[in-house]
Amino acid sequence: MKKVTTFLWFDDQAEAAARFYVSLFPGAEIVDSMPGAGGKPMSATFRVDGQEFICFNGGSHHKLNPSVSLFVDCADQAEVDALWEKLTADGGAPSVCGWLTDKYGLSWQVIPRRLKELLFNPDRDKANRAMHAMLQMTKIDVAALQQAHAGGVR
Repeated sequence: MKKVTTFLWFDDQAEAAARFYVSLFPGAEIVDSMPGAGGKPMSATFRVDGQEFICFNGGSHHKLNPSVSLFVDCADQAEVDALWEKLTADGGAPSVCGWLTDKYGLSWQVIPRRLKELLFNPDRDKANRAMHAMLQMTKIDVAALQQAHAGGVR
């Protein structure tokens, strides 16, 4: 176990959430499960790209909220689209600027790598146009960002 691991509190859906999350990323896996009352796991630990997360059935005392989110660095628009579709399905909800909440209440930022390149461009006018375009989006649209960055309107 790593020195610091993200711990996610769920009412009673820890195992289902962990299974869902590993289904999203190639090579992700459930690495451990701790038995709980009535045969239902109290926790499930999963790993994505070397990072471990613990999903815990703690009851309704605490709720997940957007003050903590998982940031996903997506290689391209296709990866953004695929993750967005899966994470907003079955009760998930889009938010703004690439943020969403999945069906378990966990917040995610599904962000294409190209966004950082556009926002950190040394030409501040171009970067500001890309920023303005991003602020109008729910799911990030790379083509629209690039067009705004270049000075076009989409």
